[in-house]
Amino acid sequence: MTIEKIETFILKDKLQQSFFFSQWEYSERCICVVKVTASNGQYGWGEGYGPAHILEAGIEFLKPTVIGQNPLENEVVWNKMYRRTLDFARRGVLMASVSALDIAIWDLKGKILNLPVSTLLGGAHRKQIQPYATGLYYTDPKNPSRDFVEEAKLYVSQGFKAMKMKVGLGIETDVKFVKLIRETIGPDIKLMVDSNHAYTFREAVELARKIEKYDIGWFEEPISPEFYEQYNELRSKTTIPIAGGECEYTRFGFQQLIKHKSVDIIQPDICASGGLTEAKRIGALASANGIDIIPHTWGTAIGIHVALHFISNIESIPGRMHDANFLIEYDQTENGLRERLTYPKIKMIDGMIEVPNRPGLGIDIDEDVLREYAMTKEEIKSTFV
Repeated sequence: MTIEKIETFILKDKLQQSFFFSQWEYSERCICVVKVTASNGQYGWGEGYGPAHILEAGIEFLKPTVIGQNPLENEVVWNKMYRRTLDFARRGVLMASVSALDIAIWDLKGKILNLPVSTLLGGAHRKQIQPYATGLYYTDPKNPSRDFVEEAKLYVSQGFKAMKMKVGLGIETDVKFVKLIRETIGPDIKLMVDSNHAYTFREAVELARKIEKYDIGWFEEPISPEFYEQYNELRSKTTIPIAGGECEYTRFGFQQLIKHKSVDIIQPDICASGGLTEAKRIGALASANGIDIIPHTWGTAIGIHVALHFISNIESIPGRMHDANFLIEYDQTENGLRERLTYPKIKMIDGMIEVPNRPGLGIDIDEDVLREYAMTKEEIKSTFV
């Protein structure tokens, strides 16, 4: 059995309400998904995290390396893609293209063997994962906290036990908003903050110290991902756990984070950092160094299901009779691609999401919805070229 066909689709969803954070404004979702089909007709789906048209170009570049390979030998295929791109893509979007293909191959492998990906990874240590709501973005430049209270209350009413809010608009503004959200949700809901690397080291220290009293679960990407030593020093100056790794790639990049003792929590995006094959290795690094791992997710439900299977397989070290809940990021911003593209739909019941036990990732694509969101070649050319 061999990989016979690789198809890419650039999907675009125009948002009804644009939103922004410390770096950029989003008015639409644009995501590249890939379908890998084997010679027996079975197929798997994957997605990459990054600029969709560049991801697609990367997948086109990798096609000759992947077509003809055995989908059951996913590590062999991964290594061929890695070697093909090593000289010019140790980081960045081309590694996200590798990730998208790798994920699709895992999905395909699971379907061929009639086993869920969690089983292929070695088994599910847990059948449920606790989602945390990522939201509280800004929608109004003149009144950034507009609707914050209603949004936070909505997450609590939906059963979320944890949520993450954006910071990065300025220290005093951030402190005011963090105070507002903590007062809104009360002391029993876990609250995290994410600046998307908006601050200098000194600014991050000042903000961390001012919000410590609000019981912050972690401070995500406080400073530029390039400054490993500054991350380490920041950890020594605050009681808030420091998280990062969304901008890191492969086990070699995460080895730098770990070697410099930069973070308490690593956050690989499996759709960018090397796919499930490499995430398994990154997870082993985290385990060997006693560091928590909570993957970053963004995109369609493909990426969320990838993270569900991966997190289910993470070992609890040290183990105990009643392990703490493992967290998965569950973005709550407007996203038709996340809500409509795949089936069965994600369901949160009593604040938890079940790990799928169906073959592969446990989902399939609604082809009608795919066609609805897919950009034509003419649209892609006029938009990106």
